Amino acid sequence: MKYVRMCAIALALFIGESTMAQDDSLFTAAWWNVENLFDTRDDPRTNDDEYTPQGDLHWTRHKLDSKLQGIYKTLVMMEMPDVVGLAEVENKYVLRELCQGTPLAQEHYRFVHYDSPDRRGIDVALIYRTDRFCVIASRTVNVSDSAEGFYTRDILVVEGVTARGDSVCLLLNHWPSKRGGDEADKRRLEIARTVRRLMVELYGKHPGAAVIAMGDMNSTADEEAIMQGMGFGTDTVNPEGIRNLTLRLPADWGSHKYQGQWRYIDQMFLLAGREWDVRKLKLQKFDHLLTEEKGHPGVRPKRTNQGPRYEGGLSDHLPMRLILEHHTTQ
Repeated sequence: MKYVRMCAIALALFIGESTMAQDDSLFTAAWWNVENLFDTRDDPRTNDDEYTPQGDLHWTRHKLDSKLQGIYKTLVMMEMPDVVGLAEVENKYVLRELCQGTPLAQEHYRFVHYDSPDRRGIDVALIYRTDRFCVIASRTVNVSDSAEGFYTRDILVVEGVTARGDSVCLLLNHWPSKRGGDEADKRRLEIARTVRRLMVELYGKHPGAAVIAMGDMNSTADEEAIMQGMGFGTDTVNPEGIRNLTLRLPADWGSHKYQGQWRYIDQMFLLAGREWDVRKLKLQKFDHLLTEEKGHPGVRPKRTNQGPRYEGGLSDHLPMRLILEHHTTQ
């Protein structure tokens, strides 16, 4: 409790200094798989050789800077969310370059990151505005299996308070891809059950909090990991009261496009007290994130690299932004 009070005081000082105070009843959380945000150095512990100047993708400082500035531009267009969950970041260096080496530094962004066992060296991370969110605790939950030689990204768990002291807990995810076939399906199901359990535990620890699980689940709402692992079946709310917010998004779009078909493999789930209302959930379809798709009608996300060719985009995923409103019940 002492640390929570210190957080509240620190946030109050930030707000007091601000000339453009925001509505403290609102909390904005965004999610984005930024696709291979690597530095340019070879890490001998991971499979990152292609992301060097001498590698197959000729990954240079200029290309990295262009990607960082593009991410910054996108966050500006998303109105600088209070917290942003990111997937496929290599290390603390690229997060420091994003938060301190771009104009994001003026918005008081910091980051939470832990290295995970993923063989490519990509992790999930959180960047957050210290004037809007105070981190009380953070940790990772390992969902790899070294005995079976299975390594994937940890779940990142962050507990904190908003600018007016409301509790928010975040679970950031990047589940195994479909390339692993039946084994990957099994792993996603197991991880989904872990996320479900963690959400309930966090809500029990912080009654009335907003517990948000978000990430690249590599699963759509009608797949086993979501329906059985998260316990939804055909409903939008599971037995514990967890809501699948992604079902609110336009059905003719998606966060990712594969073989001409849009799909929401990025998901957001919410377990919250009745004091919290969902004000808005929006897929961010900015023009600079899209390009015409050859061989299929319409557009697709503009990638940084399309195969070996440098395309100059930012990601093969589109970001999404959630706005929650906390109100005092009578």
